[in-house]
Amino acid sequence: MPAFVIVGGGLAAASAAEELRAQGLDGAVTVIAGESHEPYIRPPLSKEVLLGTAEADTAFVHERGWYPEHDIELLTADAATRLDPPGRTVELASGRTISYDELLLATGARARRLEVPGADLPGVHVLRTLEDSEALREALRDGGKRVVTIGGGWIGLEVTAAAATYGNDVTVVMRGEIALASALGDDLGRFFQSRHEAHGVRFVTGANATRLTGEDRVTGVDTDTGEHLAADVVVVGIGAIPNTRLAEEAALDVDDGVLADAALRTSDEHIRAAGDVANAWHPVLERRLRSEHWANAIEQGKAAARSLLGQDVSYDEVPYFYTDQYDIGMEYAGYFPLARDADVLYRGDRESGEFIAFWLRNDAVVAGMNVNVWDVNDDIKELVRSGRRIDRARLADPDVALGDV
Repeated sequence: MPAFVIVGGGLAAASAAEELRAQGLDGAVTVIAGESHEPYIRPPLSKEVLLGTAEADTAFVHERGWYPEHDIELLTADAATRLDPPGRTVELASGRTISYDELLLATGARARRLEVPGADLPGVHVLRTLEDSEALREALRDGGKRVVTIGGGWIGLEVTAAAATYGNDVTVVMRGEIALASALGDDLGRFFQSRHEAHGVRFVTGANATRLTGEDRVTGVDTDTGEHLAADVVVVGIGAIPNTRLAEEAALDVDDGVLADAALRTSDEHIRAAGDVANAWHPVLERRLRSEHWANAIEQGKAAARSLLGQDVSYDEVPYFYTDQYDIGMEYAGYFPLARDADVLYRGDRESGEFIAFWLRNDAVVAGMNVNVWDVNDDIKELVRSGRRIDRARLADPDVALGDV
């Protein structure tokens, strides 16, 4: 009976394991989680868990009992250290060797570290793991701290919102002039940035951190603009790096992630890749796409499982992500590479904080973002999937149902 091994302890790994059993697989399934926890979901770590509105265990994909109930061997606190594709084995830190017939790499990504003097001082935080979230919540929750966030992307701003909500004095240091502009454009970037400023957050733009000061713990941040920012807590949110070491050492093809085709096959016919680590061919975009978002981990994990089982798979999902910052709830669906420099059309009033933004190319919707407007994301995805030309006036009219545009 074939043996299936999943290397990784995140949402893609858990989704793949669940799908293997849902598809009727009777063979052995082993999940090598690496971390000391069962697989968990990362978005709550910068949202509910960080804010203390949910306990850490709510981030787990399944209850621990689910794995033995489904005859899945879950290995925690024992990371994979080496793949041997010719021998079809995985070596673990404990010295154990596991054989496989088919393997899924779902090793995810790690937080990018700041490489400046003082970056390893106590009081400097990143946010990637459950332990990171708990440590950061402990540092922020009493308020009254001087917090410097380095990075104006999604994670940086979600942590900034939590820090400000706890009553801390927060400054964001970022390279660009407008937060989130690279993801959303200047106009919508200003919308999000202004919401932070309304909560007392200061932005130091066009700046890089060059040194973190302090002896026993961090006390400040120096920037290349000559400014010194006093800090009790520093949060580094400058992106993530795919965990490709195992793949590289196994001589798999790697370039900003593990390269995979639309069926999520890597350069080894018995290894698939999914989740944050996979740089897979997208048949609609006709280019590779590596997505670090929650929905991709779910759907790509499931697709990889079906591919492992020999089913015909062509992964063409519309990317989706969401954020919560203060009183802003947002969902985004679409092809962000196509949205860059596309026309932006609005439905609703931006100033009210309740609107939908659409990105259009040749009158076709390539992405859409609903802000504090709910139960419309499926319609937005359908508009994106269709690729059809639309009537802009009807798209902008709130009285016309999105399904009728």
